[in-house]
Amino acid sequence: MLQPSRRPLKSHAVPRTPLRLHSDQIEAEVAERVETLVNKIEKRSAVVGIVGLGYVGLPFAVEKAKVGFKVLGIEHNVERAERVNRGDNYIPDIPDDEFRQLVHEGLIEAVTDYAQVPDMDVIVICVPTPLTKNLNPDLQFVEGVTRELSRYLRPGQLISLESTTYPGTTQEVMLPILETSGLKAERDFFLAHSPERVDPGNARYTTKNTNKVVGGVGPLSHKVAVTFYSQTIEKVVQVSSAEAAEMVKVYENTFRAVNIALVNELALLCDRMGLNVWEVLDAAFTKPFGIMPFYPGPGVGGHCIPLDPHYLEWKAREYNFNTHFIALAGEINRGMPRFVRDKAFRVLNRLGVAPSRSKILILGVSYKRDLGDFRESPAVEVIKLLEEDGADVVYHDPHVPSFEEHGVSMDSVPLTDELLQEVNLVIITADHTSVDYQRVVDLATHVLDTRNATKKVTKNREKITLL
Repeated sequence: MLQPSRRPLKSHAVPRTPLRLHSDQIEAEVAERVETLVNKIEKRSAVVGIVGLGYVGLPFAVEKAKVGFKVLGIEHNVERAERVNRGDNYIPDIPDDEFRQLVHEGLIEAVTDYAQVPDMDVIVICVPTPLTKNLNPDLQFVEGVTRELSRYLRPGQLISLESTTYPGTTQEVMLPILETSGLKAERDFFLAHSPERVDPGNARYTTKNTNKVVGGVGPLSHKVAVTFYSQTIEKVVQVSSAEAAEMVKVYENTFRAVNIALVNELALLCDRMGLNVWEVLDAAFTKPFGIMPFYPGPGVGGHCIPLDPHYLEWKAREYNFNTHFIALAGEINRGMPRFVRDKAFRVLNRLGVAPSRSKILILGVSYKRDLGDFRESPAVEVIKLLEEDGADVVYHDPHVPSFEEHGVSMDSVPLTDELLQEVNLVIITADHTSVDYQRVVDLATHVLDTRNATKKVTKNREKITLL
């Protein structure tokens, strides 16, 4: 069992800058503090702390350790922390051997409390930023971490928030909490925002070669943060403030949410008109300019698109501004699981099967192809809706052996011939490449394909209904 660290907090004794000092002397001390931290970062002797070792934090820890930084991860999940210290990798995008070697060399270590924060020179926060039931920002994790850091903060540290949030969080929420320590930003410590840009399962764009946006709460914080990220990221994109950096990230995800909503709405219209939306889109995307491919589906999932646009929508209300596109996009995307349920029941009725007496196989519950991540997966909502109307629902996913999400808890079942022949309907909600879709179509009574996974299926296409 991993034991929490109990090191003495000697750093608490570091004296604060007396206010009676002459301004020139204060400026000299601050300049020396910046130079000392920058030098430690450039020499890679700085100790890097990362709060939250998930899909964002652990790959970032690996990149820092690979260039020689000592990385201490703070992870509240004891089981996950123990796995890190055993060199047991749980993030698919990280090579197992590489991770194991870095842990063996002592460059990556996990602890379960904040007692070693005074030993850290840079602290990067990578915690979730969920929504409440009313779609309002829930910053309990960011605020909780910040309060803990304020208890251990010492002069000469950089704190960087990577969690996606609304513009103003770093400056308006974190900074006042950190300054309850008696230390001041831009004088004693440095504070920045650098939003994560992680695309799980993307082998082309990794932590290292994905451009990194950085903005500080002031020029000194900005300088230190840019120096820090430049050690491992190939290109750092500098913006004028932490608030601008926060806006960059929520815009990126809002852009995707709005465009996905557009193609989802087109799918709804094509359904009414009897058109194949996939045929329409494939033809449209042959245009070599002025268009960008987006595809419909059963909804949106993951840790970004279903959540982040609502952060911007909420913040805009502070300025008496209504974000009409964002609100409408969210409404359309949230309605897609219900549309899938309705279309499934239409198919069952055509087959002469009462939905309440049907058995349905959900094929794929992860939110993305070939990934084991089911956070906010629309497949879970589809399952809930089907079960509420009396359907007997099972699922198969080669990447998700079991899941518990939003009140639904299930185990994956084997994709046997008997199962495919037994169910009344197969609904494809994740297009995993390891699945033999020709076999699925051949054996199933009927298939509702929400991902166009059966695009290359040549036989028995009359048994396929597309979204």
